[in-house]
Amino acid sequence: MGITRSDLFSKQQNGLANMAKAIAHPARIAILQHLKKANSCICGDLVDELGLAQATISQHLKELKTAGLIQGTVEGTSVCYCIHPGNWKKFREQFAGFFTDVNLDSNTSCCS
Repeated sequence: MGITRSDLFSKQQNGLANMAKAIAHPARIAILQHLKKANSCICGDLVDELGLAQATISQHLKELKTAGLIQGTVEGTSVCYCIHPGNWKKFREQFAGFFTDVNLDSNTSCCS
């Protein structure tokens, strides 16, 4: 596998790509939807809710936490997770900006 040349791209481009990568798996989307719906810290019910192995859930939670989309707190032997509100807002704003920056007229296309 080659070396990623992230230095060729802006900080904003790299940040947006990292956020997109963090949600680029259906299990992570499901985890985020569950956390968002619960609107509270979730400790152990993700395995029951999603039907995936604990190790698989843990790996996906790690990716989401590394990206900053979720946050976790240690309570005894378990870690509870919830949506990180500030980063969630930032994520939403950056993607909204990405999809609204280009003014596409639905009646014209250069490729038709």
